[in-house]
Amino acid sequence: MSSGETELVRYFAAKGKLNAVRFPIGIGDDMAQIKLPKGNSVLITTDMLLDGVHFDTRKATLEQIGYKSMAASLSDCAAMATIPLAAVVSVALPRQPRGLKPTLLKLHRGILAAAKKYNCPLIGGDMTSWNKPLAVSVAMLSTVGKTKPVKRSTAKTGDVICVTGTLGGSLAGKHLSFEPRIKEALAIAEAGVNSMMDISDGLSTDLNHICRLSKKGAIVEADKIPVSRNAGNLNNALNDGEDFELLFTMPQKKFERLKKHWRFKVKLTAIGKIIGGHSVKIEMADGKVFDLLPKGYDHLRSS
Repeated sequence: MSSGETELVRYFAAKGKLNAVRFPIGIGDDMAQIKLPKGNSVLITTDMLLDGVHFDTRKATLEQIGYKSMAASLSDCAAMATIPLAAVVSVALPRQPRGLKPTLLKLHRGILAAAKKYNCPLIGGDMTSWNKPLAVSVAMLSTVGKTKPVKRSTAKTGDVICVTGTLGGSLAGKHLSFEPRIKEALAIAEAGVNSMMDISDGLSTDLNHICRLSKKGAIVEADKIPVSRNAGNLNNALNDGEDFELLFTMPQKKFERLKKHWRFKVKLTAIGKIIGGHSVKIEMADGKVFDLLPKGYDHLRSS
């Protein structure tokens, strides 16, 4: 480890002070150690974010990029109604004539802002440089709360299809500053949710994921979809992606009870129902029904 890297590791360790009981080994060794209550389990997720795909370094600040990198993985925890435990972050920085330290420090500030806000300590990672654009990879651990982790594949016929917040237009700024719905997800899970995920690739794509994995169909009412002011139209609300809101299904009565006792600012909206079969449909305001095709973001689609 070079002297410059050693200095940065010491800085990161000092800035993100860890509880020595929960994390006997933290930043600075080859691995970090986490102590768990007896009988508990750990879930893990990883996300890689790339310049030109998930953010644009010409438009976004490094602090915003750091925040989004952590928040995207935190949203995965929310998607399954689990509690964030800790994260490690790997960064590949484009080589710069003036050195990497200023860039790393700004990126770290954004990462740490999300880590502290959502009580998910940064406990380690890796940093390197190359002749390519900026890449940030986050590996996050979470643990279970009062309920089992909620999966995508467990929607039931008759469930109402629901979302938090409003959809579409994320590129106007929300994709860099969204709030992972962690507390909201835990409340939804405790209310008796059947299936859930976060909307990262667009409602049209993500609802198709739930239906395909659950071997169910769905009918969505177009005029009930909460279109954001920045979306402009229904098509964008269906397909833009990176809303990072929750998409979930649950029995009608449980949803009504959840809404009655809802204590969070973000709104809940029922937009349709899970049905038998395998087709996913959308009913327009004039009564016409169309297939709701998955037209959101596809990471592996050739351009």
